[in-house]
Amino acid sequence: MVQILQPSFSLLTTLRDRASTVDDLLALLKHYGLLPQLLREILIDQEIAAIQLTSDETLQACQQFYQQQQLKSEADVQAWLKEKNLSRDQLEPVITRTLRLERYKQVTWGHKLEPYFLERKARLDRVIYSLIRVKEIGTAQELYFRIQEGEESFEKIAREHSLGAEAETGGLLGPVELGVPHPAIAKLLLTSQPGRLLPPTRLNEWFVILRLEKFLPAQLDEAMQQRLLNELFENWLQEEATKALASIDTDH
Repeated sequence: MVQILQPSFSLLTTLRDRASTVDDLLALLKHYGLLPQLLREILIDQEIAAIQLTSDETLQACQQFYQQQQLKSEADVQAWLKEKNLSRDQLEPVITRTLRLERYKQVTWGHKLEPYFLERKARLDRVIYSLIRVKEIGTAQELYFRIQEGEESFEKIAREHSLGAEAETGGLLGPVELGVPHPAIAKLLLTSQPGRLLPPTRLNEWFVILRLEKFLPAQLDEAMQQRLLNELFENWLQEEATKALASIDTDH
């Protein structure tokens, strides 16, 4: 539930005492770590200001909000607005902000989704794989040959000999995106075939035995489109907020 708190007189007095100028206010925002978030919100409002919704879209967004707040009649709405000291003109931009932001993301980056997906796909594809890691090359080779010859299953050996948390699952990991494992592991899995047992490979202080169980290629479905839109937006917003913050630091 949205709660809009009215500051007390004493709080306002304290704020005026501590931030009588813009420089004081900026210093106060920095002190409490609030300036970056404020800049983000200002940037968002500036960008979505030109996004227009139809009257039906605005009405639907307001109705959904009223349902969430359990405002079942016009009298309830008016009482709620009075309690929060808000007018309808002040409330509607707040209610529609998320919808306008999503529309802005689509207008700005929607046409870039396919090339961005192809650029990111190698890290978005998912795999299910099995892993055993030990400290000694001799142990790794022995375990590898025991699995290869069918003397014992990968799962049994992983449970008994693997030195990582994967021992609890019989070595089985995933599904995970290829951007998650160590790059050397990801590279081996990407070039392997399901069911193929890979010989021991050194990875830092470990010797690992790998087997790709299943490859799950990423798809540019609706959920992926939303994720990539959010990524592109966040990348842009972070860059712009950093530049704005640097500009403030330079000016002050």
